[in-house]
Amino acid sequence: MSFDLEKTMQAARDNTLQNKFNRLRSNKAFELFVVGIIVFSALVIGAKTYDIPPLVSQVIVITDWFITLFFLVEITIRFLGEPHKRNFFKSAWNIFDTLIVIVSLVPIEDSDMALIGRLIRVFRVLRMVSIIPELRILISSLLKAMPQLGYVALLMFIIFYIYGAVGSFFFASINDVLWGDIAISMLTLFRVMTFEDWTDVMYETMEQYPFSWLFYVSFIFLTAFAFLNMIIGIVVNVIESENRARQLEEEGEQPNRADLESQIQQLQASVNELLRRDQESSKREQ
Repeated sequence: MSFDLEKTMQAARDNTLQNKFNRLRSNKAFELFVVGIIVFSALVIGAKTYDIPPLVSQVIVITDWFITLFFLVEITIRFLGEPHKRNFFKSAWNIFDTLIVIVSLVPIEDSDMALIGRLIRVFRVLRMVSIIPELRILISSLLKAMPQLGYVALLMFIIFYIYGAVGSFFFASINDVLWGDIAISMLTLFRVMTFEDWTDVMYETMEQYPFSWLFYVSFIFLTAFAFLNMIIGIVVNVIESENRARQLEEEGEQPNRADLESQIQQLQASVNELLRRDQESSKREQ
């Protein structure tokens, strides 16, 4: 009887501790504090790129180690607050955060791998994406849109290739630097698509081919106006789908939280009942 009571009480204490960590990691103030530390970490990394006195450099190194220890504590809190520990590493963002923190703990400042250590600390800024849900939605939406964007990019490459071949055939004699071969021609067309002094390129070819403006206008219409707007439309559509899915998930989590609170109350009631029975049995024995 006492063994079951002790086991139940231990489970209740563990559940209470886990709930505290879960509430802490979900707390907005804690999230804002973590974001502030990440921003401060980015400033510390940027300060290392300047010529600074040795004393200030030592202070920055010590500060960097404190930041790394804070990230270690923060990732530990997130892990302990996870109801199902195995699910913690099912998230790619959690794996990324854990790897960044673990690698940052390796003391390689004065070794041959010091450059790699600095690069790892630069990537700590990306942890802001894993902390802020809105940024996670943007990244996940971009990744989910990749298959559709791939087809648009393939079609754009075909258009670039056709126009690059035509431009190389007709304009190579005018300017070999811009139209010497199909690869250079495609690079020139990219310059035209981004509107980087494209009129200078057009006026140069119009001196020999007056109607060459049709070549540039049609290319800009297909790429800058049509295809780029298609890319924007695909990304916006996927972002809206992700936002709707997130809203449905949050609405579906509300009953689960209520069930969890009900289970906690039932567990506490069971613990109280066991304590009462244990006290009654102790009185009877006396």
